[in-house]
Amino acid sequence: MKSLLRLLLKTQHQRNRSGPAQTEKGMTLVELLVGAIMAFLIITPMLGFVVDMLNTDRREQVKSNTEQDLQAAVDFIAQDLSQAIYIYDKDDITAINSSPTPLPSAPNATPILVFWKRKQIKNAVSVDTNPTTRVQPKDCTQNTCNDTYTRSLVAYYQVTENNLNSIWCQPSGVPCPKRIERYEISEGIMENPAAVTASARYFDNTEANDGQRHSAAFNLNFDWNKPTENVTNPAGFAGLNPQVLVNYIDQSALVPPPPNDECQKALGNPRAQVPGTTTTSPVSETTLKISNPDNTNSFYACVDTSQNIARITIRGNSLRRLQPNNAEYQTSRSAFFPTATVQVQGLGGRGK
Repeated sequence: MKSLLRLLLKTQHQRNRSGPAQTEKGMTLVELLVGAIMAFLIITPMLGFVVDMLNTDRREQVKSNTEQDLQAAVDFIAQDLSQAIYIYDKDDITAINSSPTPLPSAPNATPILVFWKRKQIKNAVSVDTNPTTRVQPKDCTQNTCNDTYTRSLVAYYQVTENNLNSIWCQPSGVPCPKRIERYEISEGIMENPAAVTASARYFDNTEANDGQRHSAAFNLNFDWNKPTENVTNPAGFAGLNPQVLVNYIDQSALVPPPPNDECQKALGNPRAQVPGTTTTSPVSETTLKISNPDNTNSFYACVDTSQNIARITIRGNSLRRLQPNNAEYQTSRSAFFPTATVQVQGLGGRGK
């Protein structure tokens, strides 16, 4: 009996183990094709949305960078101008460039803002006034010398780049963006201001350190009573290295021009005395405004020399950072052409 029961259980167990395997079902080709089409219809718009978001974010970032660059540039110029003791207007710049001692020149570069400012040099003038025992500027220390002030000629230029391979024309394409460059020509330390000859008025460069020497482009014969004469020494221009203040200045000439009397109104309608008379007449807009001849008005200055005031306007072009073509101004995308303006009155004065 026990043997029979054991046989029945064994037989039933083997039957359960050897039962038919369950069949696994897969996707048909039609089902796979339908799924692929549905995925395509869902994913494609999502990808387009993501790409559009990335492009929008990039454009907004470029706009923000351009605005920050322009603000930093006008802040730098404002700080520079705060020490101005004489600012040249358009007629002055024309007179200088018509003389034998013109401003530094560069291809496709136009001087927009030119002025003299004071420059502090620490520990440069000997406390001992005896010519035979006093310390030379290069040997000065805090205990043996006092601080002094000299002057520097500063010039801001608008430069048009035409080299497509230049780092200032990227992404490469026509037209290249404009940029602003800064020149500075430093005066040396005076040894004897009352001396008759120019060379005797200043310490020789061999008697001074780098920060105390006059630039090779500085004219030792410069006279404050004749501010447009003997301004520079052209023989020393080769040693000048301009600094790029900001790039991606708008190259477009399609921006609506500013009002014809913008400088006159901004500077308070300045008046000048008519030579040979006691009467005054309004200073013309053409005298007050200094701009590039190409009329882009992307970097220009309004200058009232008599009041030592200058108003600077800079306009950037965000689109030129993204693409070489189709970067011209349009009313619908004026937000890509930010403008920064600053007006400064120099704290110094000629002869003070």
